[in-house]
Amino acid sequence: MIDKEIEEAINKQINEEMYSAYLYLSMSGYFENIGLKGFANWMYVQYQEEMDHAMKFYRYLIERGGRVKLYAIKEPPHEWNSPLHAFEETLKHEKHITQCINNLVDLAEKKKDRATFNLLQWYVDEQVEEEANDEEIIQMLKMIGDHGHGLLMLDRELARRTYTPLVNEEK
Repeated sequence: MIDKEIEEAINKQINEEMYSAYLYLSMSGYFENIGLKGFANWMYVQYQEEMDHAMKFYRYLIERGGRVKLYAIKEPPHEWNSPLHAFEETLKHEKHITQCINNLVDLAEKKKDRATFNLLQWYVDEQVEEEANDEEIIQMLKMIGDHGHGLLMLDRELARRTYTPLVNEEK
């Protein structure tokens, strides 16, 4: 049986991951509305990945005999000043998620819950990748500046991103 404090913290993290998915789905809609379908695709894939992250925690709690509690998901923004602004907000959000994961790691260490600690290492690695991806796109957007041709080229590149679901971990 999983420790109640860890159970509660994971339930809160499920909500954080679902909010992330909601945020990226909102950003996908924003990009669709401004005619950047490649950017919209990139964010939609991000939405799908975040749902996988939430479900990985969900399945873990059940596997450990915990109780899943789903909380209301707050409303995400739906407008950004520019593609650069949207990605800067994405990076800011991912840094928040990194801190949430780090807090969970600290709690697992404190409780000596090695199974949860082990699970969280996957999320630690994932957050490094998430932040690096956002920073790379931010740097490209800064280089492009107000040059529409560069934005369209990046849009084409982001359109190639595909969703790769996590391996089904249910028994």
